[in-house]
Amino acid sequence: MGAHLTKVHAPIAMKSRPRPGLAAEIRFVVETKHIIDFAVNGMPTVLATPWLIWFMEHTAREAMLPHLEPTESTVGILVDIEHLAPTPLGHAVKCRAQVLSSDGSQFLFKLEAFDELEKIANGLHKLNVIDKARFAKRVASKTKPE
Repeated sequence: MGAHLTKVHAPIAMKSRPRPGLAAEIRFVVETKHIIDFAVNGMPTVLATPWLIWFMEHTAREAMLPHLEPTESTVGILVDIEHLAPTPLGHAVKCRAQVLSSDGSQFLFKLEAFDELEKIANGLHKLNVIDKARFAKRVASKTKPE
């Protein structure tokens, strides 16, 4: 039988814990840098899924920021997004993130996005609150000295 390893994490401090139901919104306009890179030969210029996910994740992060100590930050650990409809270049998008639950340093969010006409995406996002110095040490341990 193999050894079973258990990671021990120091508790996070946080100024306060976001409660279920807490929500945040981010609005943006689809710019050229946000469109698919294969909009050629009749393919319309529309919002690329990776950019949509980026904005949706950042909406959840915005909900968390007022609750963090200066020594803390967040990292995404799960993204499950369904991109439901295209959004043309120049259209406005509203992303909404709502806390569903928390477990220790992990927070689960319901995510939704709407363009000017309809819901364009929904899904879930989980993020982890981390200590920046501890995280930096972990990253440094993976970096080879030059």
